[in-house]
Amino acid sequence: MKQASVIFGCAGERLNEAEKAFFRELNPWGLILFSRNIISKDQVRALTDDFRAAVQRDNVAVLVDQEGGRVSRLPQPVWRLPPAPTVFPHLYARCPEAAIEAAFLNYRLIAADLKPIGINIDCAPMLDVPVAGAHDIVVERALGTDVDTVCILGRAVIDGLVAGGVAPVIKHGPGHGRAVVDSHLSLPRVTAPWSELAATDFAPFRAFNREAMLMTAHVIYQDIDPLAPATISPIIIQDVVRQQCGFDGLIMTDDLNMNALSGSLEGRGRAALQAGCDMLLHCNGVMADMEQVARCAVPLTGAALRRAEGADRVAFQPAQDFDPAAARARLHALLSPPERSA
Repeated sequence: MKQASVIFGCAGERLNEAEKAFFRELNPWGLILFSRNIISKDQVRALTDDFRAAVQRDNVAVLVDQEGGRVSRLPQPVWRLPPAPTVFPHLYARCPEAAIEAAFLNYRLIAADLKPIGINIDCAPMLDVPVAGAHDIVVERALGTDVDTVCILGRAVIDGLVAGGVAPVIKHGPGHGRAVVDSHLSLPRVTAPWSELAATDFAPFRAFNREAMLMTAHVIYQDIDPLAPATISPIIIQDVVRQQCGFDGLIMTDDLNMNALSGSLEGRGRAALQAGCDMLLHCNGVMADMEQVARCAVPLTGAALRRAEGADRVAFQPAQDFDPAAARARLHALLSPPERSA
């Protein structure tokens, strides 16, 4: 049975019987976990095993948003709380080499938390370049406020995750940094001209166009497509992300349930696939909502299947040898403020 072009969440700490039957029948490509699903290491391993058993595949995509700071799904004290991504550009301004090493180590440690519990994809790094006045939802998660810093630190994040056998997802393409509202709640509209967007917002996604996965932005770019947010805009997905940025990896939507999108969930998903997205993402784990999205999901074939298989190759690779204790100590030293002389 072909895999369906969708990633779903689930309701609780283990799959219930209705979820098992639903996933068995549909065979979604992946499962995304949130704080409501994550209590302990044994529990998460059992949950991811539930999903593998339901879809009858040993290798499955299991995703999480573990950026650090405000977006950290793994609870303390079972897991460490990673620092916010904004820590690294602040350090970069003082000592670029230390910041690059620290970013790598932090995300290598994140991968070491995820891989043993069956999570093999982290929805990071965020490559959005915030401007003055951007909403805190972007500013507080950014790897910098200029293209060069975002790209340099983004590379360190990606390398750290991949070294740990966890696949990154770059987001939110082709750039969410000018949003002055939270797309979870309402639809951001960006008025900057195409030329300015191409030089700044789109630049990190062009620089990382060989990565395996990209998550879209629920943002309207008025100079390019004044009617549709990127996720459901053929102009943005095809002309900007695929052509101008040159991205040929798997494109997944941001969560279809966010209020930046309008209309039925089935309509949103259908529009995203028609725009050129490869994969639908739906996160809340509500069965009635998932059934709507399932009606528009399609079997993975052709280019979408090729891209999903490329993402699988990154997600299913083994982790490189690693000493977590030494990495934590080195990261702490890098992030500790320098001692001041008396």
